[in-house]
This record gives sequence, C-alpha cells and structure tokens, in this order.
Amino acid sequence: MATATDALSRLLPREIERFEREHPRSRALADEAKEALLSGVPMPWMVRWAGGFPVFAEEARGARFRDVDGREYVDFCLGDTAAMSGHSPEPTVRAVAAQAARGTTLMLPSEDALVVARELARRFGLPRWQFALTATDANRFAIRLARELTARRKILVFNWCYHGSVDETFATLDGGAVVPREGNVGAPVELAETTRVVEWNDIHALERELSHGDVACVLTEPALTNIGIVLPDPDFHSALREATRANGTLLIVDETHTICAGPGGYTAAHGLEPDLITIGKPIAGGIPAAAYGFSAEVADRLESILPRDERADVGGIGGTMAANVLSLAAMRATLSEVLTDDAFARMASLGERFESGVADVIERHGLPWHVTRLGCRVEYLFRADRPRSGAEAAAGADAELDRFMHLYMLNRGILMTPFHNMALMSPATTEADVDAHTAVFESAAEELATGGLVGFRRS
Repeated sequence: MATATDALSRLLPREIERFEREHPRSRALADEAKEALLSGVPMPWMVRWAGGFPVFAEEARGARFRDVDGREYVDFCLGDTAAMSGHSPEPTVRAVAAQAARGTTLMLPSEDALVVARELARRFGLPRWQFALTATDANRFAIRLARELTARRKILVFNWCYHGSVDETFATLDGGAVVPREGNVGAPVELAETTRVVEWNDIHALERELSHGDVACVLTEPALTNIGIVLPDPDFHSALREATRANGTLLIVDETHTICAGPGGYTAAHGLEPDLITIGKPIAGGIPAAAYGFSAEVADRLESILPRDERADVGGIGGTMAANVLSLAAMRATLSEVLTDDAFARMASLGERFESGVADVIERHGLPWHVTRLGCRVEYLFRADRPRSGAEAAAGADAELDRFMHLYMLNRGILMTPFHNMALMSPATTEADVDAHTAVFESAAEELATGGLVGFRRS
C-alpha cells in the first residue's frame, strides 16, 4: 500500500490551495452555511469533502454539472448512483412535469404503479412489489416482514456492507465479536442483539452463524460496493442460497448499487434466486423512490398473515408519501425510456473503456494499484491485491491518497464519488468523458510516481 510521504505531502497542499482559489463563491456559501446548517452542511457526511468545503452546484444536465463559480465538470459520481440515469433525463422531466400538474401525492394508487411493478418483475424475476421513498426504507420494511414470517429477531450482514441508514447494518467485527461501526451515532440497541456479521466470501463463517437458528434474513448486496468493489468468489452466491434455505433464513438482495450490472441488476445477470429484492436511488431518475419485491412463495405467505382490518396501517411498513404518484410517474418514465436494456449495454461498454484506460496507466507506470469493474461501475483501489472481504479492503485503504486523487480530479473538471474514487457511467456519458478521466488519471499517477512517493512503484 502506498503511504503518505514527502511527494504526497507536497502535492496535496498544492491541490487544496488551487481548489480554494478557484472556488471563491462555494467557499463564501460554505461560510454562510455555518449559521444555518449543522456543521455548515445539509448532511453530516459532507464535512469530509476533500477540499475542506463542498462544491455548491448550480445546474446539472446529462453527465455534466456546473458549480456556482461557473466551472463545469464531467460527473462520474452521479449522485452516488442516484443519478445513474444522467441528470434530468428528458423523458423523466417530461413525465414529472405532466404529473405535477395533475397532482403530486394522493395516497391513492395510480396506473403507473401497475406498469412499474410489471417492469420490475420482468427485470428481476420476482412477481410482486411494493414501493417506498428510499432504499433504506425498502430495506427496513423487508427486514420487518422477514422477522414476521420467520418469528426470528436477528439479521445477518457482511462486514463493511452498505444498506443505507438501516440501524442493524452498522455492525462490524472486533476479534470475532459484533460491535458498532466506528462513528455509528445513537445506536438504539446493542448491535450484537440484532445482528450477526461475517466476512464477505467466508462460507464457513456464514454457515456457522446461520446454524444458531435465530437469523430471520441475510441482507446483502450481490457484491460489496461501498468499501471498494469486492466481487464474490465464483461459488459464493450458490453457497449463500443453499445455506439460507437449509437454515430457514430468508435472502434479501439489495440491488441499489449493483443495478449497474445490468437492467435487472446482478440478480438477473447472474441468475440469483433471492426471496426479496430491494432497490432505490436511480430508478426514478433522481426523484426519491424505491421498491421491494417478493418471490411468489414469500408474497403468498405474507398475504395470508398480514392484517386486512384496522390493524393494517400500524404495522410499521409503508408511509404517507410512499408510492406517491409523482415518484411512480418518474419511475415509469425512467425505466421505460432512460435506463433501458440498450442503454445498459452502452453504459457497460463505457465501463470497459474506463477500466481499460485505468488498467493501462497502472501497468505503464508499474503502480501497486488495481481497478475493478461491475457492469457500468468502476473503481480503483490503491493496493496491489484484490481484496476478498470488506476487512481486507478497509485495511488496504489510504485516506490521504484517496483525498488527493479526488481533489486532483476535481481541480481538473472530473467529479468522482468521494472517499473511494468510484466512477459510474450514465446513458449521457461519452467516450470523450471517459478519455478525459484517463488523461487526468495518468497525469496524477505520473506526478506521484516521479515525485518520489516511497514504495509507490512495484519492484
């Protein structure tokens, strides 16, 4: 792993100074925001932005956005997947405008709900669906339903997973014990009471933890995505499915990030057989929306036990704004006209181009890094070996080098997803956008390599 040395210590302050100099309006707004916003930001994690304050955006369209200082960027962050459709895709904008004029929320079903549910069933293979506003809510609702069906209280997740802000998932392992992730704020109960945790790709640990007979569901992404992309071993998903069935545990697959693998996410691309699927972020073109689907068996069981009388609205599932007509109109337009099968094929091709460009730079400069692709999602990690688990990926991270690379890109008109330098392709992304990133990436790599970063080159 590369470490902070004289080269990085010299280059990072230079990039910070350039960022501050070229973003006076964003800095002024950030200073003003300290009077009105907690910590000066609308969401707590924004205090981590690489330049010391966030870029304030003014306008976004397609795969680009412009900030309040008039600077334009190629956007590979795309709202950390929420704008994977590209910013303000025309079909979605048209549908939202038309629906807004007819009503935004009615707490009544619309025909769009049927169309969207059928399209999700076509893509993912699960026949029945419900709607929410965020993937976090979809995961929460799915967990509650799994607990009701199994009469079990615990869930199982994989170390360094990501499932939004679901309480039970902010757990990690410390010497084999389940403990809260560092930074977890205000946990309502001890996580060891609600959650079992195993390492990704560790089948033996998975089988051991499921054998206790107290796990209602395994909640998992098909590949880890928020600690760098960590892919499953070839036999992992089949073993996971076999182990959950053998132990009476439901399998919930969270496709919110891994829809990058194709129109039906990793589930369709690799023939997974989950009991439930959750998904949010990109499916409504940037409008808050999410969905969760059920296998026929699970749906039948739920319909036989869920109340249909006055108790039906106090189960802790759903909400006044869930399945609102504006979100459903946006989902229908985005799925039918923007994130189409053809669009995914083109996006994956761009992902291959991005991956190839980064890999060539790594090879040409002999860097101890690697790049991993999952469909139209690509990420480079500053370590030579590909991690097989979240713990390995976390141990190989270099926060200062991540910060430098993100800021270096930003100063040259490229926005990557912060903290772990992930890139996502949208239907509006072009080959020229990808090549622009490759050129900046090579410039950064060359500066670091020739600047004397100790241990930077492979022997």
